[in-house]
Amino acid sequence: MKKIIYKSLVCAGALSLLTLPSCNYEEINTNPYEMTEEMGAMDGITMGASVTTMQRFVFPVGTQADGTDMINQYQVAYALSADGWSGYIAEDNNWQSGNNNLTYYLYDDWVSATYRNSYTELLSPWKKIKQESEKVGDDATFSLAQILKISAWHKTLETFGPIPYIHAGDMALVIPFDSEEEVYKAMFNDLKAAVEALTPLAESGGTVAASYDAVYAGDARKWVKYANSLMLRLAMRLRYVDESLSYQWVAEALNNGIGVMTEASDAAQMSTGAGYVFVNNIAYLASNYGEARACTSVYAYLNGYNDPRLSAYIQPSAHANALTGYDGNKYAPVPPGTAATADTYQDYSLPNLTSSSPTYWMKASEVYFLRAEAALFWPEFGSADNLYRQGVEMSFQENGVSADVDAYLTSGLAPQAVSINGYSAPQPTTATAEFTGSTEQKLEKIMIQKWISMYPNGQEAWTEWRRTGYPKLNPVQTNRGTGAGISSEDGIRRMVYPISFSQSAEDAANYAEAVGKLRGGVDAATTRLWWDCR
Repeated sequence: MKKIIYKSLVCAGALSLLTLPSCNYEEINTNPYEMTEEMGAMDGITMGASVTTMQRFVFPVGTQADGTDMINQYQVAYALSADGWSGYIAEDNNWQSGNNNLTYYLYDDWVSATYRNSYTELLSPWKKIKQESEKVGDDATFSLAQILKISAWHKTLETFGPIPYIHAGDMALVIPFDSEEEVYKAMFNDLKAAVEALTPLAESGGTVAASYDAVYAGDARKWVKYANSLMLRLAMRLRYVDESLSYQWVAEALNNGIGVMTEASDAAQMSTGAGYVFVNNIAYLASNYGEARACTSVYAYLNGYNDPRLSAYIQPSAHANALTGYDGNKYAPVPPGTAATADTYQDYSLPNLTSSSPTYWMKASEVYFLRAEAALFWPEFGSADNLYRQGVEMSFQENGVSADVDAYLTSGLAPQAVSINGYSAPQPTTATAEFTGSTEQKLEKIMIQKWISMYPNGQEAWTEWRRTGYPKLNPVQTNRGTGAGISSEDGIRRMVYPISFSQSAEDAANYAEAVGKLRGGVDAATTRLWWDCR
């Protein structure tokens, strides 16, 4: 902290005692043991620390030293919403007497946590990097910040709808919300600019913010590949709503000289880096809180396909209700959206994650399936069949499983019905893993395998389920959202804006303008976002 000293008195005393010709006010008022903003900028600490902060909030992750703070933030922001709505994770608890997000009764405190953790927590460090980079002309670090911002804010956009984006860095009390279309276009342009700025560094083997980068240790080439892959993800998001815009940015991503993710080592993830060892949130929630459990949906697909990733994703269970898996192990998955009392499913199957399991933003397997879908509709982007197969192969590799891919793809097996502890869900689909059938049938298979490969990234899986309708998931056991018009078939299409958005008169006017940019102009969980138009 800087000393607070009355300049006039100190200088007057200095002049009378030492007869100095002048007085350096700044020097007198500076703590010699404190790093100034200028010193921090010179050493790269100001921007570097902000890079790490942004990375820790793409999905909230903490270390052992953080205790449960970041784990709790992840839980209310993602685990108790998208991770469940995606069919990956079910819960052994009944918060708010069963009236909560997982049973389609949106709880404002949790909704606010999602907005805060996916948007607000990144705003300040991003603005700091923007300001400092402009002072020193550091385009590379700002480009990295742009990629990180989009990595998080696209989740906010795809959860709520319109967000403040174009004017987010402005000095104003109220920042206007931009329409979804405007934000996507701005994100594409920002990603393109970031790729162009980082490409010379990537081609020369250079680094950016290496000491503070917990993802790639500053490897500029890896960041370019990730940025192109993120561009591809967002471009495919728009395939149904604006095919020409989608095609434009798919081509931009795939035609780049450095390209997209192709290797398991390309994955964007948080585990160790920048001097930190991060804790996997879902593993902690499962083993220490006794809440997160494997969902029946993921079991129905993995066991039905005799999928070698079954034991890699789900831990066996010794519970009396456990089902016998194809591999001879016993598994006890939990129904989605249960309102059963806590500890009903205490001894059911945990997700097979450890404290050191990475928190993934994106894997190479997802990128192969994005390319497969693009090629299915635009053959100039490659062979959908080959890319689909490569996606399965890559997912096997990412999960450390050894299996005959050809045998898996031609087995003729399909997902199964599940019946456990009084809950029954029919066979979700008859789709096999073999890449045959009509274009729509092939799309379903791409999306099924993509969903399997992305586990446990529930946020992206929930978003793609809304976009395409695939994979077909087990219905919630309890639906407490019927009064708001939420059906078990359609589920939650978006989160409503937090109540705090309309508290003051200024905020209320801004909120009303934002709602007016939603499809139908209604702030409801049943309102479909711009790209959710099948």
